[in-house]
Amino acid sequence: MARIEPGNGLKSAESHKSLRSTRESLALTDGEGNSFSSDSELNGYTSERQTDKYGFIGGAQQYSEQSAENIPPEVLRQREAKWLDMLNNWDKWMAKRHKKMKLRCQKGIPPSLRGRAWLYLSGGKQDLYRVLKAYTLHRPEEGYCQAQAPIAAVLLMHMPAEDAFWGLVQICEKYLPGYYSAGLEAIQLDGEILSALLKRVSPLAHRHLKKHKMDPILYMTEWFMCAFSRTLPWASVLRVWDMFLCEGVKIIFRVGLVLLKCMLGSQDKLKTCQGQYETMELLKTIDTRYMQEGFLVREIIELPVSERNIEKEHLASVRRWKETRGELHCKSPPRMHGAKAIMAAEPPSHQDLRQNPTIIVESPLATKRNGEYKERKKTKEEKNGKKNHSPTPVAANPFPEPSEPSPLLKDTAMQGSNQSLSSTEHDTYL
Repeated sequence: MARIEPGNGLKSAESHKSLRSTRESLALTDGEGNSFSSDSELNGYTSERQTDKYGFIGGAQQYSEQSAENIPPEVLRQREAKWLDMLNNWDKWMAKRHKKMKLRCQKGIPPSLRGRAWLYLSGGKQDLYRVLKAYTLHRPEEGYCQAQAPIAAVLLMHMPAEDAFWGLVQICEKYLPGYYSAGLEAIQLDGEILSALLKRVSPLAHRHLKKHKMDPILYMTEWFMCAFSRTLPWASVLRVWDMFLCEGVKIIFRVGLVLLKCMLGSQDKLKTCQGQYETMELLKTIDTRYMQEGFLVREIIELPVSERNIEKEHLASVRRWKETRGELHCKSPPRMHGAKAIMAAEPPSHQDLRQNPTIIVESPLATKRNGEYKERKKTKEEKNGKKNHSPTPVAANPFPEPSEPSPLLKDTAMQGSNQSLSSTEHDTYL
């Protein structure tokens, strides 16, 4: 029997490790030492290495998974509730309880609220105030509605203040017209539409809500007016908004129908809901598995609710409203079902889609091209015989005409001032 020396095991492990590293390095390089890693990644072939939960592979982040703190779900939910209370009363916390806020930041901001918290911590709330104030001036007949703040906040997390303002205008006027008007007539009409669609999607849930006299406006007002930005986890909010801005309000209806169907669509779940109060509490504390990004998006896509269904129920709701309550006071514009409908109604020009600078600096390249343009024009005139070999003397003009602008600047520079606000106008308006 072979005898194993005390040091043999260590030497064997070291030699095996060295051999493996050499084999891996040879696999990643050709004979000339060129790496194949980037080509394989570009061609769709991925390595066997796994990414951590933040998407990193190796490098300085290779130990992020091991060093990441595993927070129990119940603790994370408690922290989210505390942060929501803090964000909803931000001025009070900043003025009186800043030390407590600092302590919570040291413990770690919940991932689902990190974007919103960073916005507030970095002073982005001032932009939110300016955007909402600008909309109030833009639509004084509507004024400010509290539900617009979450909409504007989500937009500000992804774009500058001026762009967020125009995005808010589009959502309020094209996607959700009349939602923020006095009387909330539009949201009440959509509540009746939601109830009618629920009768088709989940008759059991519809009967339960009717049995306990649950008016739709009791549970769907915050859902619809905030576009689920205060209901769903952040990852799910972003996915819902991606589809909402593309396809229109039918996505908001589908999300509401999916949540109602999942929470009230079976007899087992209804056993604990024997009254209006219990039902409301159930809808306020939706099971997290139904709000998970993958599950929710899949259910939204598969739910058979179209623009035609919504418009059909809308006409029926308006007719019932007029029969029972009289004429509508809110004269909101027609609803646009998504980006395609908006573009068909208001086709943008090529210039509108171009990002124009607000500060124009004439580059040396433009001057060079201007000279080349004049030389080509002069040569062309000579070839066509248009040049006059015996020119008639002309008196000098004491007021010379301005030189022709550069063709490069002619198309871009001066047109920018008509399409975008200057920095001074931007600050004054917003």
